[in-house]
Amino acid sequence: MPASGLITTVKAALLRLSDRLYDDGAAKHGVLPAPLIVATLVTGVVDAVSYLALNHIFVANMTGNVVFLGFALAGAKGLTVWAPCLAIACFAAGAWAEPRLARRTAGDDQHRRLANAVAAHAVFVAVALLIAAAEDDGKTSTHAQLTAILAFGFGVQNAVVRKLAVPDLTTTVLTMTVTGIASDPFGKPTVRRLLSLGCIFAGALCGGLLVLHQSISAALGLALALLVVTAVLARAE
Repeated sequence: MPASGLITTVKAALLRLSDRLYDDGAAKHGVLPAPLIVATLVTGVVDAVSYLALNHIFVANMTGNVVFLGFALAGAKGLTVWAPCLAIACFAAGAWAEPRLARRTAGDDQHRRLANAVAAHAVFVAVALLIAAAEDDGKTSTHAQLTAILAFGFGVQNAVVRKLAVPDLTTTVLTMTVTGIASDPFGKPTVRRLLSLGCIFAGALCGGLLVLHQSISAALGLALALLVVTAVLARAE
């Protein structure tokens, strides 16, 4: 099949997925649901790295870090004050930087903006992968570098996801997702929420297995591959 034919076929499949998940999905959201679903997998994978190997913090889910900071200040063993503070600060810095950098990009194409943000996120994960492979992953300095880089990347990505506001595909937050599954009648929103929940679970499972039985680098390599797929899908529009 020629490359143009393959691209057309893939785009048609992504638009059908959008229609299955949303009323007027292809018309309103285009191909966006597909890359957001893959990005949700990345959340599970990378948060497995950060929680299991980087001082029990998250680099994608900031709610957990606020709670961990409270526990640390209360004197809980095994938790540090600096790690959640660093993650929150770097995540916020990434979220602050993205819209300011986006203003310099020509056009208002939200698909391109997502693709650019995910590509930037992939670069940060690639840098983290190199650090994890080259340095002692048991050192506090290595933990700090990985936390800062990974949290900043998620901040960049989440700023765009928030701007897109595709319902039930926030890529990180699940509390309201679970609430919606339990409280609303079954329908397309339920399917979206279950998909989001399942993706973070699957990502966390795969990331956890890789961190515990292979290495941090293996998990970050998976995350990087998924981000490349996400960026490609986002540009399918």
